Amino acid sequence: MDFLELAKRRFSVLAYQEQPVEDEKIEKILQAALAAPTACNLQPQRLRLIRSEEDRERLRRVIPGGYYVPAAFLVCYDKTACWQRQYDGKSSGDIDASIVTTHMMLEAADLGLGSIWVMYWDPQEMKKAFSLPEDCEPTALLIFGYAAEGARPKRGHLESKRSEEILL
Repeated sequence: MDFLELAKRRFSVLAYQEQPVEDEKIEKILQAALAAPTACNLQPQRLRLIRSEEDRERLRRVIPGGYYVPAAFLVCYDKTACWQRQYDGKSSGDIDASIVTTHMMLEAADLGLGSIWVMYWDPQEMKKAFSLPEDCEPTALLIFGYAAEGARPKRGHLESKRSEEILL
C-alpha cells in the first residue's frame, strides 16, 4: 500500500477488541518513534508504554470516556533536551513529540492496528498518575490495539477542503 492510501485509510478508533497487542508490533511502533525526525536530531521524546492492568487503571482515572484501552503510549518530551529558537525561545518539544506520535500512529495502521490520538486530559494529572519527572512534559496519548468489529470512521472522515482553500 502506498503512503497516501495508508494515511486515508487510518481513522480514530474508539472501540477495541480485548486482545493484547503482540510485543513484536509494539517494538515496531517504538522503532517508528526512533525513526521520526526531531529538531537537530536531539530526540527529546520520552515514551511511557501503558499496557499493564495497573497502568490502564491509572489511565482510566485521568482520561474521560471509560472505553477499553488495550495499550497506549504517553508521548512526552524532556524540556531540557529540546532545541530552542534563539530569537524568541520557542521550544521544539511539542513539535518533536507530534512528529513522533504521527510516525507511531501510521506504523500502527500499517501493522493492522487501530489507534486514536487523545488530547483531552489534564497534563498535571497525567504527570502525577505516572510519576513523570519534573522536566518531562506529556504531549500526546496514542491509544492503539485491534479495532472492534464494526469500527468505522466518523461520517465525513474523508471530506477535506480543496488545496486552494489551504494554500496561502
